[in-house]
Amino acid sequence: MTPSLICGIGPLGFAMGTPQPEPAQTATERTPDEARQWMDEQGLSQAELARQFGVSASLVDAILRGTKPCKRGASHNIAVYLGLKRGQAVAKRQPFPAQRAAAQHAGAAA
Repeated sequence: MTPSLICGIGPLGFAMGTPQPEPAQTATERTPDEARQWMDEQGLSQAELARQFGVSASLVDAILRGTKPCKRGASHNIAVYLGLKRGQAVAKRQPFPAQRAAAQHAGAAA
């Protein structure tokens, strides 16, 4: 891979770049069993994790069983958080279906 550059303007007004080393490789991805063990060590239940991400506990369970692809959205964020995949959590928290319905109802009433 090409090293990244930190760019700036030099004293004479020319663009300058300094090569930066590749980011250090983090530990390998966790297996679902390792993720469950990590959750246990953190005192974090599937239900609590689901509440933190605004999803159902069944989605967290499907992620840990490996039946959910986790390509985008909340499932991707949860998989990254648990160390099941590399990447960056990018999507904002999704409202739980009941919260979404209440918000839509409140918006319609206004």
